[in-house]
Amino acid sequence: MERWQDRVARSLFGSVSRTKTIRGVIVQVTNTRPDIDTQHVFDRLDAALALIERHQPWYFRHLVRDLARIIVQRYPCRGAYFPEARNCLVELTFSVNPDFTVAQVAATIVHEAMHARLDRCGVVFTRDIAARHERFCRRAEVELGMTVPGGDVVVERALASLAATDEDVAPVIDWDVARRRVVQADLDALHVPPWMKQSLARRYGLDSDARD
Repeated sequence: MERWQDRVARSLFGSVSRTKTIRGVIVQVTNTRPDIDTQHVFDRLDAALALIERHQPWYFRHLVRDLARIIVQRYPCRGAYFPEARNCLVELTFSVNPDFTVAQVAATIVHEAMHARLDRCGVVFTRDIAARHERFCRRAEVELGMTVPGGDVVVERALASLAATDEDVAPVIDWDVARRRVVQADLDALHVPPWMKQSLARRYGLDSDARD
C-alpha cells in the first residue's frame, strides 16, 4: 500500500505540463509549483525571446536552429543545456521571479544557446574545456547585455564570471546537495501545517526541522 507521505507528496508536488510554440521555438513548461501561474511563465519566456529577436537577431536565428526546445522546470541552477536532446532548460522559479529582469532571463537563454552552438560545431563540452565553454557563453551574455534595456546587471554578472578562475567559472557541482536545496525550497513554499512539512522533509531525506 502506498505510504500516506507519498500520496500527500504526489498531491502537493503534482505538475502541470503545457507546451507552446513561441516565436518559432517550442517551449515546454512543467510546473510543479502551485504558487506559480503557468501562463505567466509563457509570458516571461515570450518577452525574453522577443528581446533577443529584436536586439540580437543573429543570435535568435541560431538558437531557433540549434535548440530542439526550451524546457522550463525546477532545477538547481538558472539554466542548463542537454546536448543529447538539444534542450535548453530555464529554471521555473527563476523565470518568473520579479527580482530578475526579462533581460536576465534572456541572458540565460543566450548562454545555453551558445553551449548548443558550440556542441553543434563539434566543440563538445568536457570537464577539460569546461571553463573555455563557459567563458564563450559569458561573452555572449556581455554582448546581449550591452544591447538590451536593463542589461547592466547582465553585463556586471558576466564580467565578474569572466574575471574568475577556471574553477569558479565552471565549478564542480554536488548535484545531490543541489537537489536537496530545491526540494527544501519547494517545501518552504507550501502552505501546509509545520508537522506535514517535517514529515515530508523526512520522507525526502532532509533535515526534520523544515521551516514554517
